[in-house]
Amino acid sequence: MNNFISFRLKIIVLVVHLCIAFGVFLLLSYTFLTQRDISHQNIGKYDGILKYLPSMKFILPNRNDSKIREYNVWLIFTKVRIDSPLKHKFHNLIVNLLNVSSVPLKFNVIVDDVSWKIAFMEFGKISNNTMQSVSYIFYNFTEVASKIHDIATVLTPHFSSRPGTYYSDALFYVSLGLHRIAPPDQDLAVLLDCDLYFKDDIAILFKEFARFKSTALFGLAPELTPVYHHVLHIYRSKHTSTFGDYYHLKNISKTVHPRGFQGYNSGVVLLNLRKIRQSKTYSKILSKSSVDSLTEKYNFRGHLGDQDFYTLMGYEYPDLIQTLNCGFNRQLCTWWKDHGYKDVFNNYFKCKHKIIVLHGNCNTPIPK
Repeated sequence: MNNFISFRLKIIVLVVHLCIAFGVFLLLSYTFLTQRDISHQNIGKYDGILKYLPSMKFILPNRNDSKIREYNVWLIFTKVRIDSPLKHKFHNLIVNLLNVSSVPLKFNVIVDDVSWKIAFMEFGKISNNTMQSVSYIFYNFTEVASKIHDIATVLTPHFSSRPGTYYSDALFYVSLGLHRIAPPDQDLAVLLDCDLYFKDDIAILFKEFARFKSTALFGLAPELTPVYHHVLHIYRSKHTSTFGDYYHLKNISKTVHPRGFQGYNSGVVLLNLRKIRQSKTYSKILSKSSVDSLTEKYNFRGHLGDQDFYTLMGYEYPDLIQTLNCGFNRQLCTWWKDHGYKDVFNNYFKCKHKIIVLHGNCNTPIPK
């Protein structure tokens, strides 16, 4: 009996030792992975499977975290399938940004229940292929849409070609409500389309925040097509106005835009989130009465979402927007050249500034 008890004790001790060894192995493995690339926080679940990752952070090695300033880049990655062209644009943009950036970037990606898995796989591929650490966090679009529902409801009737789909409607107004979506301690952000290519360091774009006039909330580059000349044809037929004119030196009318106003393109948007949260003027401008009044004043019926609103706001309230030079959003789309504006197209399309960002809008190939 004593021998049997002794044997059982030995077995128990052996099992305990094996459990301890296995636990140590798991701990060491986790520590290694965390230091090498990945740390999970608050993983959400849906019907027993991962729904999305509210937070996944890749550790930046050899840096003093307390001294790192966050360079927040926002991307919208929704309605994506495995064979979607957007997946390739997303992948190429992330790789491009990592290759040209001299500052530590944090990617804030708005995803849905399907797209997050694809984005997660792409980040993994990029990290493995480039041997670079990546910092990113996912935001579920359903929650995002709920936070900007009132904004989308007010703007959709005026700035959407096919209003009525809640998901699609909210998607086009994310930038206008980003101050509600971003964490409260996030002060500055850059929202980018995925069809971009950076020819130079994105840090140059972030430096534009230091050039903002004291009243500016947003920073956008000009629209480089005559789309707003077209949209405003009714208003311009009744009024002498620079609204919709290309930028030039001959027009010296005494308006806030004496040299023309082409409108803005929202492929690259700089946001001073702190100031936006504090701005009573901006909140007032977003109200239904204000938006209805503005669109009625200019007989404005757009189809480009937030870009249309920025254009109206930039003309009526120029102090709220910092105009970036066209080199920060050098659009390549020439659709309007072949649709009634060939004679004036190049007046809008020209850009004499150094090109920092190429924008392949309307599916225009970006030259290598």
